[in-house]
Amino acid sequence: MPDNVSFNEIPVDIRTPGQYIEIDNSLAVQGLPGMPRKVLVLGQRLTGGSVDAETPVQVLDGEQGEGFFGRGSQIAGMLKALRAVNRTSEVWAVALDDDAAAAAATGKITVTGTATASGTLALYIAGHRVRVGVTAADQQDAITQAVVDAINAKTDLPVTAAVNATNTNEVDITARNAGEAGNDIDIRANYYQGESLPGGVTLAITDMDSGTANPDISLALAAIGDTQYYTIVSGWTDDANMTALETELQDRWGPLEQKTGHVFTGLAGTHAELGTWSDGRNSPHVTTMGAADAPNPPWIWAAALAGVVEYHGAIDPARPFQTLAIDGLLPPPPASRFTREERDLLLHDGIATFTVDDGGRVLIERVITNYQTNAAGIEDISYLDLNTKWTVDYVRYATRARIAMRYPRHKLADDGTAFAPGQAVVTPNVIRAELLGLFRDLEQAGLVENFDQFKEDLLVVRSSSDPNRINTVMPPDLINQFRVFAAAVQFRL
Repeated sequence: MPDNVSFNEIPVDIRTPGQYIEIDNSLAVQGLPGMPRKVLVLGQRLTGGSVDAETPVQVLDGEQGEGFFGRGSQIAGMLKALRAVNRTSEVWAVALDDDAAAAAATGKITVTGTATASGTLALYIAGHRVRVGVTAADQQDAITQAVVDAINAKTDLPVTAAVNATNTNEVDITARNAGEAGNDIDIRANYYQGESLPGGVTLAITDMDSGTANPDISLALAAIGDTQYYTIVSGWTDDANMTALETELQDRWGPLEQKTGHVFTGLAGTHAELGTWSDGRNSPHVTTMGAADAPNPPWIWAAALAGVVEYHGAIDPARPFQTLAIDGLLPPPPASRFTREERDLLLHDGIATFTVDDGGRVLIERVITNYQTNAAGIEDISYLDLNTKWTVDYVRYATRARIAMRYPRHKLADDGTAFAPGQAVVTPNVIRAELLGLFRDLEQAGLVENFDQFKEDLLVVRSSSDPNRINTVMPPDLINQFRVFAAAVQFRL
């Protein structure tokens, strides 16, 4: 028969003399647990990289990413952007090869005229500045060759350049990675005030286009298996890959898997184009930052946003991200930035927004998810903000950790059972008290509010069909974010 005290390792009938003391850590951890949060970056590699496609690998910094996946590859750029704003999080990457049927995006820079004065061409490709020196009397063909040489000298660019075989004053630009994503590589001249073309020289830029067929993201999802990654960055936003991601993350988020992940993506387009794209999306597990006429490609926006939000979300998932700077991004020119009215509409369409301060820094305005309507098609704000999802994720994790740590091998009895105090027995009331204590810890951390409501509505009962099971309904009132201050100034004269 059991003794009054439930030991885990010491037999109750041991007869050999000695002092037997077991160590039990079930009560060692006080307060709230730390939640594991790994970052995963998904993008395209180049064949010169040292890490094979479909192979998860930990990445410590941007240089390591370039060695793993090829300098100038899509995923190397994403890792560099993320690590520039977040050096703390544990970051992993899975790269895919270009699809066998993919076509690379192409663009063009046409140089016309002879320089009447010396100067500098300030080109910007995917947000990287490429300077080209021009001397007075340089002719267009010589300038064209200089442009090609300058572009190819910057091996971290996602493109290569060549002089057109027919028109020697044209620079052919080709994306290093084939696929649709290459169509969003921006080419422009003279971004900053004071930059101008040398006298006598003009440029005509043909936007990148004709890239087709992104890789199949299911290959990357198969590569990570059951490993949980809390923050995921995807370089692709085509419908097929988005649907695959949404389905996978919904499955992982469910009560049987409980391997929550959240995807960050970026999207380039006009206000209307962003709204049209978002009409086909409705997942609480994806955040998309939209921008028009931005120098950096959308996958760089996604990586930089994810880096900032993950860093601060790991500190406090409920604290709003508004006003946090996303360093390393070049904002759209003032004329191309969305107005407050346009941003408000985007926030009703499931698109996250940003602002730009007087110094040209990109600032987070509001990080929302793609979720817009419930199963009945009715507008639903329950998963509007990422803070809500991440807070309830943590509440679930903290609950699991508390129960698993405190009651790993306990027996279950009805309330009122007269067992000895040292027995490893749990009852519904014991669990209820534990959950109330956990709520107080969460409340102290600023994650929940309204203890009296939680206590009144908390339901903890023993299952009527399974004597080994306790069923619980937990109704935490999540803390909210201070986003809007409204006032009426009723002045007097």
